[in-house]
Amino acid sequence: MEDRWLSWVKRLQSIASTGRHFTEDSFDQERYDEIGAIAARMLTALADSPVEMVPDLPADFGTGYATPKVEVRAAVFDEGKILLVRELTDGLWAMPGGFADVGRSAGENIEKEVWEEAGLAVKATALYAVRHKAKHAYRPDTRDFYKLYFYCERVDAHAPTPGSETSEAAYFPIDALPPLSRGRTIESDIHAAVEFVQNPARLTVFD
Repeated sequence: MEDRWLSWVKRLQSIASTGRHFTEDSFDQERYDEIGAIAARMLTALADSPVEMVPDLPADFGTGYATPKVEVRAAVFDEGKILLVRELTDGLWAMPGGFADVGRSAGENIEKEVWEEAGLAVKATALYAVRHKAKHAYRPDTRDFYKLYFYCERVDAHAPTPGSETSEAAYFPIDALPPLSRGRTIESDIHAAVEFVQNPARLTVFD
């Protein structure tokens, strides 16, 4: 569960950004800018770092209605083992996925991500979970995310191969997972996928 102070700061940033975008009053614009600046300073205090050193500060402040970002992740299985990829950024493992690109559906996005990160052609056949990142045990993030988890069936039988953003791609037994990149994937994401495979009629889990 996300720290409550981080949650409050993110909410303040969201209100300030949305207000800054829609108001036509110059005095209100100044007030929203000040709220946004205070929220940024609160973040630096939480991180105990200068503002320029805090990762992932919103770069689009005041440019539109503030909404959560969307991330897609894939559960791909082979003989009871789950597909994971090793991230170049931190050397840890995650379910294939990433930011959803504009112009593609959610299903198209996850199929693209699996191909780019693991060299596998898959078909997204079910959405088994929708998670609000702040409500789970992921690494804290200054951005707000909805994470969409898809069950994907393999279109071919090729062995996985890493892509440009991954150094390895392999299947792992559920009871012998490698160190996870916890900003991207946590154990409960994988366990939820296993539960779906065991009971495909189960309703999508969401926060």
